[in-house]
Amino acid sequence: MRSPPYLALGNNLSVSPLHHTAAAAPNAIALRSGTQVTNYQQLSQQVLALGQWLSDQGLKAGDKLGIVASNCVEMVLLYWACVDRGLLFCPLSPKFPDLQLQEIMQRLSINTLWCPDDNRNTLWSADNSFKVQRLSPNFTDLAVNSLASQNNTIPDIEIDKPVNLLLTSGSSGVPKGAVHSLSNHIANAEGSLQRIALSENDGWLLSLPLFHIGGLAIVNRCALSGAAIIMVDDTLPLSDQLQRDPISHLSLVATQLQRLSADSPASLTNVRCLLLGGGAIGRELTDALQQMGIRAFTSYGMTEMGSQITTSAAHIPGSGELLPNRELCIRDGEIWVKGATLFLGYLQADGSLVRDTDADGWFCTKDRGYFDDHGQLHIQGRSDNMFICGGENIQPEEVEAALKLHPQILDAIVFGEANDEFGLLPSAILKTRNGSLLPETELTEFLASKIARFKRPRVYYPWPNGDFQGLKVQRKKVIQAIITQSQSLKK
Repeated sequence: MRSPPYLALGNNLSVSPLHHTAAAAPNAIALRSGTQVTNYQQLSQQVLALGQWLSDQGLKAGDKLGIVASNCVEMVLLYWACVDRGLLFCPLSPKFPDLQLQEIMQRLSINTLWCPDDNRNTLWSADNSFKVQRLSPNFTDLAVNSLASQNNTIPDIEIDKPVNLLLTSGSSGVPKGAVHSLSNHIANAEGSLQRIALSENDGWLLSLPLFHIGGLAIVNRCALSGAAIIMVDDTLPLSDQLQRDPISHLSLVATQLQRLSADSPASLTNVRCLLLGGGAIGRELTDALQQMGIRAFTSYGMTEMGSQITTSAAHIPGSGELLPNRELCIRDGEIWVKGATLFLGYLQADGSLVRDTDADGWFCTKDRGYFDDHGQLHIQGRSDNMFICGGENIQPEEVEAALKLHPQILDAIVFGEANDEFGLLPSAILKTRNGSLLPETELTEFLASKIARFKRPRVYYPWPNGDFQGLKVQRKKVIQAIITQSQSLKK
């Protein structure tokens, strides 16, 4: 069997992984979107034609291209065209309101935009003080023209130059623009592929948004290995698409997997590898996956490190072993990282990049954790979530993990509420299967053998109404909704 194309890349790459793979495996499937199938040679030619079109519009190396859209084939084309032309690919969540997007684009000087939604014309309106140019490439014509020419010149690239900007809120809640190089992405993908095998016969469902590092990581992994990106079909339930399309690899959060395994276990029959986020899964579920021949992995990662940092089989307690091309140490309970996958820095208003590393190049994740005797990393939670109750440290994520072991609890958020005697007392916000709170006596008894008495919540709240779900639950917004609700009831 042919070695995966990425193994030949090394550090002397002069063309993007997409074009490298197109030369090595031109007929391998690169993209599937419903009935539309595109091989690597075709995708390479379309990207080259699009890159030339972007240059014809006046975009030059170092310019930023904002993208406001949900995942689509056009976004994949634009990403690789930006790589070719040295542009900064800047995907922004379409869930953001226009005013927030305008603030972000102005602060980060993103003045060129691709947005397929004509209803968002305030983003490029001439009435705005910050002028934004909207691009409207005709992707159909570009595809036809690219297939007709077949002789577009493949540009040389510099893999250490900035290639994309992704927003990460960090602990402040203010979106910061994390900038990566293609070298960062290649190092991340190579480490991941040494743990999770991927070949040109495989297909990875692009179930994570491209404005999130997990989505962009899928695109890079597939290009490096010659595998196919399979676009999500929004007209079908996930279980139906899994049975229709040749999806071998799948990224899910634990709750999605639990739902699929309970409601439609047959839909997982063709899946060989699962990369799980959003917490550990129970032994019963991992055993069932093994019986189905599915390799499930849990991992710990972050935007600033290009996605995965640690990864291991899901049945092993913890968040995995350190992957190649990364370094990790723990200081005073906090996780610090560095290595070839570490981003270039946060984009500042003046165009500079700030990476916030120490003198030795280590970056503080603000996550708390420890290694066990088997080299497995265990994540204890965010440093900025921890609070003190009567002189004792409480890490909310520990209490939340214990609560979520209850079969009726789908999600939990623990926070400290002011108390005259103890300073802060733990309270919990619960999302249950039937929407009703469980009796406090039942919860107290359930937690008795799982966590220390002082860590157990004193007050329980039902999950508030509203959309708080992204790839991660927006815990600060959930807590604020409960606080606001409580204050209004006291008036």
